[in-house]
Amino acid sequence: GSPDDSDYDPYEELGFPNDADRETSFFHFALVRAENAQGIGIEGRGTIDGNRPKRFGPKPIALKRCQNVRIVGITLINAPNYNISLLGTDNVLIDGVTILNGYADGIDPDACRNVRIANCHIESADDAIVLKTSFSLGERRSCENITVTNCYLATKANAFKCGTESGGDFKRIAVSNCVMDMMPNGNQPATSGIALESVDGAVLEDVVIANVTMVNVRSPIFIRLGNRGRDMEVPTPGAVRRVSINNVVASRASLPCIIAGIPGYDVEDITLSQVRVQFAGGTVLAAADAEIPEQVDAYPEARMFGLLPSYAVYARHVKNLSVEGFHASFDDGFWRVTGEKEEKGSWRVPDLVPELSEKGDPGYALYFDDVKMLALRGLTAAPSPAGVPLIRLTNTPTVLISDAIALLGTKTFVEVKGEKSSNILITASELSAAEQAVVCLAGVATETVRWAKCE
Repeated sequence: GSPDDSDYDPYEELGFPNDADRETSFFHFALVRAENAQGIGIEGRGTIDGNRPKRFGPKPIALKRCQNVRIVGITLINAPNYNISLLGTDNVLIDGVTILNGYADGIDPDACRNVRIANCHIESADDAIVLKTSFSLGERRSCENITVTNCYLATKANAFKCGTESGGDFKRIAVSNCVMDMMPNGNQPATSGIALESVDGAVLEDVVIANVTMVNVRSPIFIRLGNRGRDMEVPTPGAVRRVSINNVVASRASLPCIIAGIPGYDVEDITLSQVRVQFAGGTVLAAADAEIPEQVDAYPEARMFGLLPSYAVYARHVKNLSVEGFHASFDDGFWRVTGEKEEKGSWRVPDLVPELSEKGDPGYALYFDDVKMLALRGLTAAPSPAGVPLIRLTNTPTVLISDAIALLGTKTFVEVKGEKSSNILITASELSAAEQAVVCLAGVATETVRWAKCE
C-alpha cells in the first residue's frame, strides 16, 4: 500500500445522511476493493501490507454489495483501517486469514448475511471481529447467519462483538472454539471478550457462543441494550433476547460479567452456563447502594457504568436469566486501583504494574438489580474478606437458587433488598460454611425467602 493517501480513490458520495464514522461508511478509499461484484476471491499465501505506522488511512480490503466471496489463506499487516471490511456482502467464506499489527478492527461484516469466519489469527488494536448493522447502505439491513469458529482473537478492545452500529437486526449468530487475549507484548487488557450490544434499535436474537477461553480481558461477557438511536428520528430501543453462552474459561479478569438493559426495556432470555472466571482485580468498588448511572444513550462498553458493587456478575433490567455452573475466584486477595490510576490505561495487576495497585475488597460476587425470573444453579464464588454478602438481590422477584456451595469465609450467602423482591427459594445447597444463609434488609418480609436446609 502506498503511504500517500492521494494515490487512492477518494471517499464516495453516499447521497444520504449517515451517523456512522468514516471508517464504517466509506469503501472506495481502499487498496483492494470491489462493489456489486459476484464470484470473487482473494486467496494464497501472500501478504497485503497496509504500510502505515498508525490508524486512519485506506482499507486493505473493502467489499461493498458483493456476493459469493472467498478470502482464504492470506496475511494482512500494518492496516490503518478495518483489515477486511464487508458491507451488504453475502455468502462469504473467510478462512485461514492472519491479521497482524492492525491499528483498527480485524474483520467487520456490516449488514452481511451468510458469512463464515474460520481458522483465523487476528491481532488488532480495536475489535478483532465485530458484526455491525450501520446505515451506510442507506437502509436498515440485518446481519444474519454468521458463524465464527477456531479463531485466535487478540485486541485492546473487544475480541468478538455485535455492535455498536446496530440499526439493523442481528439474527442467528454462532461462535465457537475461540481463544481471546490482549495484544501481544501489550500492557492494556482487552475491554471485553464477548460483547453483544443493541443501542440503535436493533433486535439482537438467537445467539449461541460456546467453548471460549480468554485471558487478560477486563469483562469476559458484556451484554447491553441501550437507546443511543443513531440514524433514528425518534430513538427507540430494540431488543436483546435468546442468547446462550456456554463453556467459558477466563483468567486475569478485572471487571464483572455485565448484563444490562434500561428502565422499561429488559434484556431477555439469557443463559450463562459453565463459566469459570479468575479475577485479578480492578477498579475500586461502588458502595452497596450507590446509584449506578443508567447511561441510556451512551456509547456501549464494559467501563460505561463506572464503579460497580460486584466483582463477578452485575445484572440489571433483565428478564429470565439463567446462570448455571458459574465459578468465580480471585488469587492472593483482590487488587484495585483508584480512578486516577485507571485513566492511565495500563494493565493494573501487581506483577506488571505494582506501583499502581493496592489490596482492596471485591465486594459482592454477584449483584442482581431488577431481574425478573432468575435461576442460579451450581454456584461457587470466593467471598469478600471484609464480610460483604456473596449475593445481592435488589427488587428481584421469582428466584431459584440451587446446588450452590458456600465457601469458607462466607459471612452471608444472600442479601435481599427492595419491596419488589419476592418468591425466593434456596434449595439443595450446602451453606454450612456461611455464618448466615439469608439477610432480609428493611422493607423485605422474612417470608419472602424460603430456605430448604440441606440435611
